[in-house]
Amino acid sequence: MSDSMVEGVSLKKRVWGWMMFDWATQPFYTLGLTFIFGPYFAVSAAQHFMSGGIDPETANAQAQTMWSWGQAAAGLFIAFAGVILGAYADSTGRRMPWVWLFAVIYAVCSWMLWFMLPDGSALWFGLIIFSIGFIAAEFMLIFVNAQLPGLGNDDEVGKISGSGASIGYWGGFVAFLIMFALFVESEAGGNTMAGLAPGLGLLDSEAREGTRAVGPFITIWFIIFMVPYFLWVRESKTPNRQGGIGQAMGDLKTSLVNVKDRPSLFSFLISSMFYRDALNGLYAFGGVYAALVLGWSITMLGIFGVISIITAAVATQVSGRFDSRLGPRPVINFHIWVLILVSLVIIGMSRTSFWGIPLPEGSGLPDIIFMICGACIGGAGGGIYAASRSMMVRHTHPARPTEAFGLFALSGKATAFLAPALIGLFTYLFNDARLGFSPVVGLFIIGMILLRWVHPDGDRAEWSKSSIPAP
Repeated sequence: MSDSMVEGVSLKKRVWGWMMFDWATQPFYTLGLTFIFGPYFAVSAAQHFMSGGIDPETANAQAQTMWSWGQAAAGLFIAFAGVILGAYADSTGRRMPWVWLFAVIYAVCSWMLWFMLPDGSALWFGLIIFSIGFIAAEFMLIFVNAQLPGLGNDDEVGKISGSGASIGYWGGFVAFLIMFALFVESEAGGNTMAGLAPGLGLLDSEAREGTRAVGPFITIWFIIFMVPYFLWVRESKTPNRQGGIGQAMGDLKTSLVNVKDRPSLFSFLISSMFYRDALNGLYAFGGVYAALVLGWSITMLGIFGVISIITAAVATQVSGRFDSRLGPRPVINFHIWVLILVSLVIIGMSRTSFWGIPLPEGSGLPDIIFMICGACIGGAGGGIYAASRSMMVRHTHPARPTEAFGLFALSGKATAFLAPALIGLFTYLFNDARLGFSPVVGLFIIGMILLRWVHPDGDRAEWSKSSIPAP
C-alpha cells in the first residue's frame, strides 16, 4: 500500500486528522493549566490559607508551593512511565489503543474538575484529579507524536509540526473566547466578560460554577474534536516484533545504552530536558503569578490570555516555516533567548517596583509589561514546541518511533519535577511568589549551552551503527 493511502484514508486526511489532536487537547493546557483552573486553584488555596489566620504573602507562597508539588509529582510519573509505554507500544505495533485508553482517563478527569469548590474543601481532590488528567494528556501526546515521522519527509515534518501546533493554539483561542464570554465570572457573584450571567443564567456565580465549568467544557470539546483524529489517522496493525513486554524492555535497554553513542541525540535530549522543563514552569505558573503577584482580576487574565494565545498561534506558524527553511536548531535557539529575557523581566517586577526602581502608586506599567511577557511566552513557547518535535524526528529510527518519542517525553519529563520543585523551594525560602521564578533562567541557559552539540540534521547517519534492526 502506498504512503499516500492507508486503509482507504489519503495522506492529506491523515495529516489533517493528526493535526486535529492539537486542536482537541489544547484547551486543557490553555484553560486548565494556565488561564482558568490554575489561577482559580491558586486563589482558592490562598484564600483558604488566609481564612486560617495566615498573612496574605505567606498564603500566596503556600498556594504556589502546593500547585508546584502537584506538577512535580505528575512530571516524575510521566518521565519514568512514558518511555516504557512507548517501548511496549512499538513492540506490539499498536498505538491507537493507548490513545483511546488515555483519552477516556483524560475526559473523565477533566470533567471532574467541576467538583473543585471555591471554599478550599476540595483542594487536594482538585490537585490530584488535575494531575492525573495532565498525565493522561502527556501520555496521549507520546503516541500521537510518534505518528509524525510517517506523515512526511524531513523538510515536510517541520511545517506539519508547526501547523499542527498553530492549529492547536487557535483551538485554544476559540475555546478561551467561549469560556470567558459565556461562563467564567469576572468575580464571585459577577457576570462574564461579555456582561452575561454565567452559563446564560443557568450557573450559580456565587459558587463559581461558571469557572468550574471549565472541566466539563474541556471534556466536551475534546470528545467533539477528536472525531477527525480517530476517523482519519491509521496505523499498521502488524507488530514490529514478537516478545511482548520482555522484548520491549530489552529493546528499551538497548536504546538507552546506545544513546551515549549518538552524541547529537544525547545532547538534544539533555538540552531539551532543561529548556522544556523551564518553559513548562512558565506555562504552569504564568497565570498563577498574575493572580498572586499582580493581583489580576479574571478580566485582566482574559485579556492576557487573548494576547498570548494569538501570538502563540501566529508565531508557531511562522516558526514552522523558518524550521523548513533553516532547520529546527536555530529556531529553538532564538526562542530560548526570548524566554531568558522574559524570565528576567518577571523576576525583577512587582506591583510597586521594576528591578529596584520604584513605580508610582497605582502604576499600570507592571500590567503592560506582563502583557508583553505573556505574548513572548506564548510565541516562543509555541515555536520551541513545534521545532523540538521536528528536531526529534531527525533523530528518530523508523523502526522505533514511539520509543523515540518516549525518550523525548522522558527528556522533557525526567526533570519535569525540577522546575516546579525549584519554584516551590525558592518560593518557600524567599516567601515570595515572584522570586520563586528565579530558577527557570538557569534552566534555560543550561539548555541553550547543550544545544551547541546538537547536529542541525540529527544523527540519522548513525543508524547503521545502532544495534536496533532497520525496518
